Amino acid sequence: MPGALWLQTGLHTGSVGFGVEVHDQAPPLDPVWEDVVEVSFRPVSAGAALMEWGGGAAWELGLQEIDYRVRYCARGMDEARQQDTRLDDEPQVDCYLLQFWPAEPAPARVLKQISAIAAYWHDYARKQPAPPTPAERAEAERRARLARERAEEERRLAYERRQWGGQLPSKTLRGVGGNVRGLLAFDPALVHAIDAAGARTQRATAMLAARRACEAAGLDQLEWTAAGLAALAEGRPLPPPLDDPDQAWQALAADLQVPRRTVGRPVPPKRPPSEPATRHTARPQRPHPASAPRIVGPAAAGDRPASLPSAPTPQPGDTTGYAVRVTLGEPDPHLRMSQPHMALPALLAAGTADPLQAALDAVYATVATYGEDYRTVLEEVRSLCQGGP
Repeated sequence: MPGALWLQTGLHTGSVGFGVEVHDQAPPLDPVWEDVVEVSFRPVSAGAALMEWGGGAAWELGLQEIDYRVRYCARGMDEARQQDTRLDDEPQVDCYLLQFWPAEPAPARVLKQISAIAAYWHDYARKQPAPPTPAERAEAERRARLARERAEEERRLAYERRQWGGQLPSKTLRGVGGNVRGLLAFDPALVHAIDAAGARTQRATAMLAARRACEAAGLDQLEWTAAGLAALAEGRPLPPPLDDPDQAWQALAADLQVPRRTVGRPVPPKRPPSEPATRHTARPQRPHPASAPRIVGPAAAGDRPASLPSAPTPQPGDTTGYAVRVTLGEPDPHLRMSQPHMALPALLAAGTADPLQAALDAVYATVATYGEDYRTVLEEVRSLCQGGP
């Protein structure tokens, strides 16, 4: 094994005498040693160490990451093998010396063999398959790396496929901005259908979604939002104040004609049982309180209990603040939203320059506008997309 040496001893259990030497060149062979072998060795890190069997004590050897010749010398192996076990207070039986010096790689050699146990292990070693060459080892490592990369890519694609409803997204869909992930939770197949429909149908989808959202919220009856719908139908940019999102929100807050309509939060369908939950969906579910419906947004002012002070009526030019509620788990069915505030983003999104993003964002905003009845508008969008580009 590259970077590893296995040192066999005669003694089975107990301590042996052991020394290590590092030389600048090959040292002379002392005839006192009975069994001697040499191999080539190259450390694979700067932390080469001599380790006891079983992961006991270890001693750093201070070797460099260069090619070495290693000589392993032994004495008393047969006697130690016969004794098998040595207690700490008993005389030493076998001893060993490990010598290193820099040298080019060369074949392994048995320089001296006297003990029967050394002969046994030499015979065992000769029957083992030849180790892989550096080229074979490099090829095996390359194949293993490619296999790991393929497995990782397959896991990534499987995860992405689950995220996109069982179908990998196109390059365009993967790179589109906006609320594509939001719509994906409600109807993944429709997201892919909108992507495949073509720019002309995508623009028509955005216009349809914006109109349906405004109709549901009553914004189509307001002069400035009706002008926006007309501009979309004629292929013109959105007129003021819709050409500036900040100005559009201020206009919505200041317009006394905005209907006070509310809608429940849309709840996306549950994932199929066979589809594993992702880290984004596997969240603890918050229990739903058995309380009266709650309303948030400007429409809440007209529906609060009489015991609570009502919000002041917004006046033209006033600055209105907004609150954001973050919900973990499924949407609270008792929470109701201001429908006009859900619809305005559909109108703004329909004017986006990118037709795919315009369609996805407008449809997602319309889902929020329709609330519990969102499936109705999604079926209409699906029918439009199936008509082709």
